[in-house]
Amino acid sequence: MAAMAPGGSGSGGGVNPFLSDSDEDDDEVAATEERRAVLRLGAGSGLDPGSAGSLSPQDPVALGNSARPGLPGEASAAAVALGGTGETPARLSIDAIAAQLLRDQYLLTALELHTELLESGRELPRLRDYFSNPGNFERQSGTPPGMGAPGVPGAAGVGGAGGREPSTTSGGGQLNRAGSISTLDSLDFARYSDDGNRETDEKVAVLEFELRKAKETIQALRANLTKAAEHEVPLQERKNYKSSPEIQEPIKPLEKRALNFLVNEFLLKNNYKLTSITFSDENDDQDFELWDDVGLNIPKPPDLLQLYRDFGNHQVTGKDLVDVASGVEEDELEAFTPIISNLPPTLETPQPAENSMLVQKLEDKISLLNSEKWSLMEQIRRLKSEMDFLKNEHFAIPAVCDSVQPSLDQLPHKDSESSGQHPDVNSSDKGKNTDIHLSISDEADSTIPKENSPNSFPRREREGMPPSSPSSKNTVHFDKPNRKLSPAFHQALLSFCRMSADSRLGYEVSRIADSEKSVMLMLGRCLPHIVPNVLLAKREELIPLILCTACLHPEPKERDQLLHILFNLIKRPDDEQRQMILTGCVAFARHVGPTRVEAELLPQCWEQINHKYPERRLLVAESCGALAPYLPKEIRSSLVLSMLQQMLMEDKADLVREAVIKSLGIIMGYIDDPDKYHQGFELLLSALGDPSERVVNATHQVFLPAYAAWTTELGNLQSHLILTLLKKIEKLLREGEHGLDEHKLHMYLSALQSLIPSLFALVLQNAPFSSKAKLHGEVPQIEVTRFPRPMSPLQDVSTIIGSREQLSVLLQLYDYQLEQEGTTGWESLLWVVNQLLPQLIEIVGKINVTSTACVHEFSRFFWRLCRTFGKIFTNTKVKPQFQEILRLSEENIGNGVLTKATVPIYATGVLTCYIQEEDRKLLVGFLEDVMTLLSLSHAPLDSLKASFVELGANPAYHELLLTVLWYGVVHTSALVRCTAARMFELLVKGVNETLVAQRVVPALITLSSDPEISVRIATIPAFGTIMETVIQRELLERVKMQLASFLEDPQYQDQHSLHTEIIKTFGRVGPNAEPRFRDEFVIPHLHKLALVNNLQIVDSKRLDIATHLFEAYSALSCCFISEDLMVNHFLPGLRCLRTDMEHLSPEHEVILSSMIKECEQKVENKTVQEPQGSMSIAASLVSEDTKTKFLNKMGQLTTSGAMLANVFQRKK
Repeated sequence: MAAMAPGGSGSGGGVNPFLSDSDEDDDEVAATEERRAVLRLGAGSGLDPGSAGSLSPQDPVALGNSARPGLPGEASAAAVALGGTGETPARLSIDAIAAQLLRDQYLLTALELHTELLESGRELPRLRDYFSNPGNFERQSGTPPGMGAPGVPGAAGVGGAGGREPSTTSGGGQLNRAGSISTLDSLDFARYSDDGNRETDEKVAVLEFELRKAKETIQALRANLTKAAEHEVPLQERKNYKSSPEIQEPIKPLEKRALNFLVNEFLLKNNYKLTSITFSDENDDQDFELWDDVGLNIPKPPDLLQLYRDFGNHQVTGKDLVDVASGVEEDELEAFTPIISNLPPTLETPQPAENSMLVQKLEDKISLLNSEKWSLMEQIRRLKSEMDFLKNEHFAIPAVCDSVQPSLDQLPHKDSESSGQHPDVNSSDKGKNTDIHLSISDEADSTIPKENSPNSFPRREREGMPPSSPSSKNTVHFDKPNRKLSPAFHQALLSFCRMSADSRLGYEVSRIADSEKSVMLMLGRCLPHIVPNVLLAKREELIPLILCTACLHPEPKERDQLLHILFNLIKRPDDEQRQMILTGCVAFARHVGPTRVEAELLPQCWEQINHKYPERRLLVAESCGALAPYLPKEIRSSLVLSMLQQMLMEDKADLVREAVIKSLGIIMGYIDDPDKYHQGFELLLSALGDPSERVVNATHQVFLPAYAAWTTELGNLQSHLILTLLKKIEKLLREGEHGLDEHKLHMYLSALQSLIPSLFALVLQNAPFSSKAKLHGEVPQIEVTRFPRPMSPLQDVSTIIGSREQLSVLLQLYDYQLEQEGTTGWESLLWVVNQLLPQLIEIVGKINVTSTACVHEFSRFFWRLCRTFGKIFTNTKVKPQFQEILRLSEENIGNGVLTKATVPIYATGVLTCYIQEEDRKLLVGFLEDVMTLLSLSHAPLDSLKASFVELGANPAYHELLLTVLWYGVVHTSALVRCTAARMFELLVKGVNETLVAQRVVPALITLSSDPEISVRIATIPAFGTIMETVIQRELLERVKMQLASFLEDPQYQDQHSLHTEIIKTFGRVGPNAEPRFRDEFVIPHLHKLALVNNLQIVDSKRLDIATHLFEAYSALSCCFISEDLMVNHFLPGLRCLRTDMEHLSPEHEVILSSMIKECEQKVENKTVQEPQGSMSIAASLVSEDTKTKFLNKMGQLTTSGAMLANVFQRKK
């Protein structure tokens, strides 16, 4: 067994199973060091031979680095070293030999020695402790050079082995131990006897050790395989990868196996068991149960989740990196080597728990070293500039060189140290930046010896300097006094100048930045201290500085801090300040590209999405839209869309939701993921149903047109978007038989109306002539009134098409196609004609004709549709479909078509699109025919009234409507004349008084003398409306005379219907009529009618008149009535009415009694207050003066409640 030991350490006799994975040349290095130590020991003051004479294990000799046994020549070397004078060499103790065996990993020899000592009764504690510790037999990996083998402290000095317990270094990760391997403490040595029966047990121990050795051999072979695999890429190919970073280096087999293992582990931990099984089947050449099967001699890395979480600590975007070459001299490398070798073990093999703290410390140290490096580089450049200047001016150079040399001597160590730890220097823009690139050994300058190149500063930095930098100018020269004072005296003298560079600010002031890079670093350091001390109202002045620094600063942490300052710069930024910040963010995004925008700007937005101030949330919402063009497309359709959706659903501020809608519109203009279409549609419906009018307007102006453009590209405009809205309208009408939700109807119909420009653009772009639409020569201008005024530029058809010129050409071809060639093969237009229009007309027939709002909405929709598609389309495609349904015949009256909303919508939405003479004639004829047919057939007049109300709202149609009514006035049928008289009531409210005087009143007076009493009665509501709305006294007198004739003419005394109509009219117009007319005419005549009604014999007529009188008196009781009028007419009229109600309607009598009592109390109160009015003139003047002074005093006060209260406080 002992014979196996030397073979375990040689390079050809096998692999040492207890040796670490470090280079095996370490043995030779250790042997050399040991020989040097022995020689140094022998060359000293000498070693007392007697001190090593004992072989007792309890008398160890501290010879930590003694010569290794088994190597030829080493014993003689030791003898010469120890006994150079011919003395007998000192004998080594057993403990020292054991220590050396363990140190050199001759473990079988050490095991043999331990066994023999144990059998002889001289057990050695060192060997006993070592072989009883299971940890000494676990595989260690990643042991750095110079740290020694596992279990033995490496690089120990003299005395390092004596009396010290063997310990293991903390490896980066340990392989699992084989369960069948026994340690020596588990062996039962008591069973060994002297009769030779222990041979079997010895064989078991040997076989177990050989098994362990075989496993270690496999691990060593794996290590060799790993190294070979890592270097299997050809050298030229690796150069290509380095020179072209955009070329992805192919994955190596061992990397693939390692990643497969981690992915399978992730799938199992997260219960993706079926996926894991499939994944294992696809990689049947790999055992996912054992990490060792990967074939890598490294510890198992953390799982994927841990790697992902730790990724942010090391992530540096590829665009921000530049390769920096740092030339290092040999003497500098030797000077730096001890620093690395003397690093503490915790830096070499950090524990996982200490990783984050260690990384943070190293990053801080890197930042400090970088700053110091830049400072030294600037100092070198300035000093070299001075040297060049002095050489050119023929000044004596030695003094300058002496002052420069110490700085140059200090540079290599710190420069190499910082470049060794942080070799990458960030650059915000490779193509444009003028930052200084560190390259101490440039290829062009590397051939010049250091001592022979006085201007050896990197060529790349010299080229990158701006013309204004000090290096491109002559160095400033100061006159030196012709004095002989010592430099120390000068320095002491200048110390009396009060300058301080000890503070942070003093340090920054004393270092004037003279290059772009140093300016960026200085700004990054100073801005966080400047911003809090700037007035809030002026902080936007800092935005350019913050953005430029954040854009060009090399450190990611500093950039993040600066952008955080930017978004928190102003507590509640106003509109102008937000615009400045947004402008800066867009400029930043254009400069740095999508990767940095995603990594640096978006997190700032996400942090403030729930900020307590709406102005900050508004900034976030606006930023999402402004940055959309500069983000990666995957982020646009996922993260940004989700952020905006959350704000739309949760934010309570109308302004924020309005900005969200506008940003969503911008996102819809850039999104290209068809899977997000339905999500966009749900957002559209939510936005249309928002309670805020601002949000709804923004939806129509921005979001809906942008979404429609995307829908058009996907081919869903006709097939999904418009049809879905139509189905929702139909569903509303079906469910709204007992109460229509007019708000939702308006929401869907307004959305359809906003889609008309996009629909027309689609029809033009898919027309048969679209390929012929080429711009040649001059293009005729489009008429200003050709299209309705768009709500926003996005609803302008020319904007959707591309230009007004292109649209003009398409319109010419469009009109020609409709007139000459028809619509054959024109699928998009045929869809409008054959599917959209019939469905719309069917919906129109279902709406309630008395709903003014619904009629108005559909009327505006058809008006915009016809105006957008043009006059030819309206005349040839729209009007024929309506006329087919509205055939003016008694048959259609019977089925109720003419009483539906189709009539007013056709009249006001289709026939009013164009106002040429023939169009007006068509509209007048249609209204006259409808009025005639409805009157003659005694049908309800609601459809005709709806048409008059809708048209009467526009003064341009007043003359036209009066023409229609005059047709009715002179009609031969009394029914038609009666209808015309009732229509005047609807028209009077919107017509100006001139037309009332010239056209309306003459027509009504003509009808008031009509032979038919029904026609005369029908004029009364119109006369009442004139009394309510007109202020011209002449007109009022004419109307008053006509109404008086109705009341006082004996022929009307028994006209119950006339009296009923007059009372209803008085009750309706009395509260709003001119007060004199009400006091002198309305109330007295009501009193007379009440008196006459007391004498009525027929109870039904008496009750009818009494009921209408009750409603009229109830309405007038709210008006101001003078005492005389109250006593003489109002109260007597109420008492007469109470007399009727006592017999006919007792429930009304109770209400009338209370009304009479209340009116009587008012009269009594006025009578009681009357004596107080007989005050002296002087007293009234005094009271008026006091009141005036008090009101003036009140007027001088502000609205502050505290100041108002002070007025009534007693003076002290």
